[in-house]
Amino acid sequence: MQLDAIDLRILQELQNDSSLSNVALAKRVHLSPSPCLLRVRALEANQVIQRYVALANPKALGLDLNVFISISLKEQSKTALAEFERRIAEQHAVMECYLMTGDCDYLIRVAVSNIGDLEKFILEQLTPIAGIEKIRSSFALKQVSYKTALPLP
Repeated sequence: MQLDAIDLRILQELQNDSSLSNVALAKRVHLSPSPCLLRVRALEANQVIQRYVALANPKALGLDLNVFISISLKEQSKTALAEFERRIAEQHAVMECYLMTGDCDYLIRVAVSNIGDLEKFILEQLTPIAGIEKIRSSFALKQVSYKTALPLP
């Protein structure tokens, strides 16, 4: 799908506030409601817009600790990678998971309440996953920047 300037303005507005009504969105991007809705539906149909979410405040939910965990597997076969990815996707504390290059195979970010919950996660959820060779954790001391909106051209 080729995006024009209006599509990009629609995306920017929805990335900033996905709860906008179609009428409010149309006003912000200088369209009438009907063509605006057609454009939003086309962005959805083409998977440019994947879903709409509400972003919760982790601290308000008691999730004060962001931990980045690098994980190395014993083997990097297609089966081993797929099994790890399947198992890690089941873990509610895992906020992000990336297949990496370099010193580790995966980097995950977990949100937990405290060090005790981290220990419980590692011992009860992570280490039982077959094929893990090495686990290293790094704690975020402070969140300097956090964005959910992608940079648009």
